[in-house]
Amino acid sequence: MTISVPQAKSGISSIKAHMVATSADAGPEITISLDSNESAFGPSPKALTAAAAATDHLERYLENPASILVPAIAASHGLEPERLAIGFGSDDILARIARAYLQPGTALLRSQNSYLKVPNYAYANDAEALAAPDSNFCTDVDAMLASLTPETRIVYLANPDNPSGAMLPGDEVRRLHAGLPGHVLLVIDGAYAEYVTDPAYATGEDLVRAHDNVVVTRSFSKIHGLAGARVGWAYAAPQVIDTITRIGLTFPLATPSLHAAVAALADEDHRNYVRNETAKLRDEATLKLTDAGIHVYPGHGNFVLMEMKSDKNLAPKLDAALRQEGISLRRFASPAFDSCLRMTIGHHAETRAATAALVRLYGEMA
Repeated sequence: MTISVPQAKSGISSIKAHMVATSADAGPEITISLDSNESAFGPSPKALTAAAAATDHLERYLENPASILVPAIAASHGLEPERLAIGFGSDDILARIARAYLQPGTALLRSQNSYLKVPNYAYANDAEALAAPDSNFCTDVDAMLASLTPETRIVYLANPDNPSGAMLPGDEVRRLHAGLPGHVLLVIDGAYAEYVTDPAYATGEDLVRAHDNVVVTRSFSKIHGLAGARVGWAYAAPQVIDTITRIGLTFPLATPSLHAAVAALADEDHRNYVRNETAKLRDEATLKLTDAGIHVYPGHGNFVLMEMKSDKNLAPKLDAALRQEGISLRRFASPAFDSCLRMTIGHHAETRAATAALVRLYGEMA
């Protein structure tokens, strides 16, 4: 007798971790956690107040949260409501886009060292994940266009990127889009867009307005400090918005999350403070690390990527030594980043303490 068991999609077996997992008992208690790209400055006090006030009726579903949050996003960013969709984090939006536009026999293309989780969106839909060569961890538009195949349905661009922090200027993003066939969807992941101060940067909304094959995703998890609330949104042509909305959850946001997000949008002073302080600390850390001989990649997000070019085995040793001092940074499950560490910009004191520890330990080990 043949015994059969339920079989998942074959591509799911290709899904793997994109970050290096560290055992909880690997050392002393972590007191400075700069591994995930959260905002250490936290949410707007107005967002905290709004979230707390919204807990009075948690026994109720929140009906049609888009009718509350979409107008707030539209007003804050000067966008058309019919081109907006919401979800529980931009990760949810990205997964839905992949679910809608990928299937067996199709492919997703990204820059080879871009956001390392992205291939998993393709694998989950039995699609192929393609990678174009990059230039020093920066997206190479010519390489991306040369890597297009007849099967490509999605081209993914994280801008700024993670973990590199690299930013592709607006003219290069437009050149990338100009080289794509109309049936290929350009997905611009702008999770760190609010941190960018470079005037050459473009968020991508102009491309959305002019073309039907562009979608921009954004997150409340970064500069708004609402990582635990899980709120994200997308801006695209109405037919794309209709598609990804159809396959969303019936009640896509928790009530406190929704109200926290609406209040966060209204607090421009808090956003400006977080942006300015993050930039100051990022530049300060970059200077100190560079002076110590550590290579730091130019970054435009709330983190810095550093590489120990002298010894590829130095990064894990530094990581272990930092953990012994209660400091947690991020390593990645990709050979390209074996000699790298990423440090999120935290509070002033913790960022400076982690930077000082890095400089000291690097001086002892290098």
